[in-house]
Amino acid sequence: MEYIYAALLLHRAGKPVSEEGIKSVLSAAGIQPDESRVKTLVAALSEINIDEVLKSAVAAPFVATAAATPATPAQPEAKPKEEKKEEERKKEEEEALAGLSALFG
Repeated sequence: MEYIYAALLLHRAGKPVSEEGIKSVLSAAGIQPDESRVKTLVAALSEINIDEVLKSAVAAPFVATAAATPATPAQPEAKPKEEKKEEERKKEEEEALAGLSALFG
């Protein structure tokens, strides 16, 4: 995870996500960088628009939560539907996180 954090930190700072940059961030944090992991991460991220991935990962829980919020006060009869919506929201969040983690190795 620290390799991904280093890449996100560089991106947030407006710096290019490069091998040298990731190595520098990891070294500054006291972590000995693994050359192969750094190269793999940089190669994987070169084809990804990090801003779009972050927007979709952050927006997904809010969209699901807004959809699960009932317009009228909940009644005792509506409780099973609320539970189903909550399960669906959790599943959507897990899928979004799984997709995001697959992008970063």
